[in-house]
Amino acid sequence: MIPAIRHQYNAQFSRQQYDAYIKALSQVYPGQLEFRLAETPVFVPAPFRNQMQAACESILDVVLSAAYKEKSEAAIPAHLRVPGDEGNPQFICFDFGVCTNSAGQLEPQLIEMQAFPTLFAWHLVVPEIMAQHFHMPEGFTPFFPGITQEKYIDLLRKIIVGDEDPEQVVLLELFPHQQKTRVDFYATRDLLGIGIVCLTGLIEEGDQLWYEKEGRRIPIRRIYNRVIFDELLQQAPEVQEKGKLFQKSWQVQWIPHPNWFYRISKFSLPFINHPHVPQTWFLNQVPELPADLENYVAKPLFSFAGQGVIIDLTQEALAEIQDPENWILQRKVAYAPCILTPDEGAKAEIRAFYFWEPGAERPIPVNNLARLSKGKMVGTRYNKDKEWVGGSYALFANEG
Repeated sequence: MIPAIRHQYNAQFSRQQYDAYIKALSQVYPGQLEFRLAETPVFVPAPFRNQMQAACESILDVVLSAAYKEKSEAAIPAHLRVPGDEGNPQFICFDFGVCTNSAGQLEPQLIEMQAFPTLFAWHLVVPEIMAQHFHMPEGFTPFFPGITQEKYIDLLRKIIVGDEDPEQVVLLELFPHQQKTRVDFYATRDLLGIGIVCLTGLIEEGDQLWYEKEGRRIPIRRIYNRVIFDELLQQAPEVQEKGKLFQKSWQVQWIPHPNWFYRISKFSLPFINHPHVPQTWFLNQVPELPADLENYVAKPLFSFAGQGVIIDLTQEALAEIQDPENWILQRKVAYAPCILTPDEGAKAEIRAFYFWEPGAERPIPVNNLARLSKGKMVGTRYNKDKEWVGGSYALFANEG
């Protein structure tokens, strides 16, 4: 995205550097790195970053309003609603595609958003190790303005652990040691001192949840929730039965409360009118199907990791959808193959992390990750057997 920086980086790149980088990353948690890391960061000029941030602020004006919260009641499936004080959505992630507009200029276009955690701790590790193996230009940072690594860690600790004993705070997931993103769980554990607990390992007693550690039963005060219900509902009956504990009241604080997963999600997109948000409708509310369906994509509201998305859209494919109220129709964006690589150009998505500090009026942008792709969709599962694709991060140029 910054030609001079890109040419300089590519000219200095070597396969030996990359292999050493991956070896070093793999040794942080041996045998646990299960997704591909790209050969390069995304070098982002300050004006593009500012466009992303301005779009996020406009979107937040909508989704944090009392009017939207009332409308988003309809987003929460009745059988999956979790009781308890929802509070604020402590984490919101915005996925922007790096796209080409009608004038041929690069601009961000929102692809999805989610009030749910992502690889917050792992993305302290990746830039640090990459900088040890590649020459990075000066005047760039993965953090948004006003954020340092120290402040980022402090915010993460305040939000997840708060004033509790870290031993009484757990990262909750389904079979966490089998998840592809488990390196982030281990990085979170090491950074904050909290436990990693499988849903099946929770102990219920009265209105209190417990877990076992080294033969001791420990009460849980806060849950850093990483369980996605869509995945839970694909599990064996006994696991789904255990998952019913989400619909009970417990003496715990959810970080974030699971209802926010639905409130701020693809469900939000039809309510947002902004130049950097593609036109979106609920599929059951489309006034008239567009004649150029090839320029649209259909997405199930509550799936994850791109599952179920229909890219090559036809009327026949739409007719087969049995629950159109749970789908959106979204205008496709023109991803720009703007990352120069040794063969074809790579496309990029940038995920902006927003943290909501306790007591603050509003969430703030803090950090990011990026994903590079040469396939139809962005994501490591859609780019097998390709290079200069996979997980990465954006390095933002300083102002000036």
